[in-house]
Amino acid sequence: MLVLQRATQPVRNQGRIGLAIAGGGPIGGMYELGALRALERAIDGLDLTRLDVYVGVSSGAFLAAGLVNRLSTAEMCRIFITGDHPDIRFKPRMFLKPAFAEYGKRAAALPGLAFDWCKSLITDPAGARMNEMMPRLTGVVPTGLFDNAPIARFLEGVFSGPGRSNDFRALERPLYVVAVDLDAGKAVRFGSKGWDGVPISQAVQASSALPGLYPPVDINGHHFVDGALRRTMHASVILDHGIDLMIGLNPFVPFNAKSDATTPEPKTKLADGGLPMVLSQTFRTLLQSRMQVGLEKYARQYPETDQLVLEPNEDDAEMFFTNVFSYSSRHRVCEHAFQSTLRDLKKNAKTLAPVLAKHGMRLNKTVLDDPTITLLDDIGPVSRRTATTAQLWHDLDDIEHALRSRKA
Repeated sequence: MLVLQRATQPVRNQGRIGLAIAGGGPIGGMYELGALRALERAIDGLDLTRLDVYVGVSSGAFLAAGLVNRLSTAEMCRIFITGDHPDIRFKPRMFLKPAFAEYGKRAAALPGLAFDWCKSLITDPAGARMNEMMPRLTGVVPTGLFDNAPIARFLEGVFSGPGRSNDFRALERPLYVVAVDLDAGKAVRFGSKGWDGVPISQAVQASSALPGLYPPVDINGHHFVDGALRRTMHASVILDHGIDLMIGLNPFVPFNAKSDATTPEPKTKLADGGLPMVLSQTFRTLLQSRMQVGLEKYARQYPETDQLVLEPNEDDAEMFFTNVFSYSSRHRVCEHAFQSTLRDLKKNAKTLAPVLAKHGMRLNKTVLDDPTITLLDDIGPVSRRTATTAQLWHDLDDIEHALRSRKA
């Protein structure tokens, strides 16, 4: 589904574009990658690695950090879909490594708690109540099932490669990664002043620490969890930069089970799917509702900015019924997002075209009308790079971009 909110006041026409990418777990990230690939293929004049400002939350934070590091959507498809990137090896099992260190840390506290309770039972039998002990016993429950340290190490390797940087301060364009300070309940923008010294890899690890699945990430004495706890896209971060066009992606929307769409498991009531289905629908409803409220507020606060948001349709059974951690489904979901985004762009071409024209872009009719086009078409080979060849590639890319801009 394509949501377009046109500026209510004249756009500055400075050509400034910002990208906001929400979280959504691994599968949500694959949906966003497919949508980004479709945008890149179908909109002439849009270079996702050369936007003016980026913000990412959770899995969206990696995509944003990759793009600002000039990892194209083609390269990211090679990393996550085909697995044939020459420099980066992605292993899906890293997301599901048990948090043994967290288990051990919590278990180590159990004998002390048991001793204290037994001691109080002997010295003060009337005061040693189990209901009073229970709050203390909850401290031995692990804060996360899986270890997110391997994710940080993988990201550190990606962003430290030739031609890329793991340092916010060394990037050519502003990048913000949002996480929530668990003890304060407030959002923190890594990449902003005071927080730009944190490695990008660690910031993404913190932003994607979904409570219950991954332990909070300790950074400078603060414990951080998933940035989606406060807002869905945190688009205001880039809107504050005075951009002319905001592009947003949100992979989670509530599913309309009353629609005519065919679901993998035909059900007239989501409650028939049990608690997981109910929780999924509830979570998605909260995220989208919060985002819609935000967009309405942004329309008033930033009247000179056009806003374009892409998300699944309400009858998108593929996105609703696919397990968020089903890594074997990543190619299918990414292709699905690619095709559905192309359909949305074509369907809304008449209203979208004049908005894009204001910002120096246009829809590629050849791409939109091609029924055979696929996600992996035209991704091209990716060669292994050294620091020297990476710099040369950047310089040549800069020259090509400058020539295209002059021609336009």
